[in-house]
Order: sequence, then C-alpha cells, then structure tokens
Amino acid sequence: METIVLITVIILAIAVGMHLIHLLNVQHDARIAAYHFTDPLPRPPGLPDDTGRRAHHTDADR
Repeated sequence: METIVLITVIILAIAVGMHLIHLLNVQHDARIAAYHFTDPLPRPPGLPDDTGRRAHHTDADR
C-alpha cells in the first residue's frame, strides 16, 4: 500500500513541476513578445553588405 502511495505522490509531484515549468515558459514567451527590439545600427560607410565568415568563402575553398 505504501508503495502505491509513494508512486502516486511522485507522479503528482512530476505533474505539478511540469505545470509550473509550462506556466513559466508561457510567461517568458509573453515577456519576449511584449519587448520591442530597436532597429539594428546602420553599417558604417565603406563596408560590404555581408561581413560574415561565410561571405569570404568561395566554391574553390571547399
């Protein structure tokens, strides 16, 4: 009998923990959605459009 109660308590604790994590994720998603990011800074004059590492590779490099 004690084993069944223990297993039930463990399952309930896991379910409550999952529910709390879900609520925290929903709250976090709402906070991210409410925050409005600013526009990116403009590129300084003279820089190419793509300065990433992939922009410097050509097919001959592979």
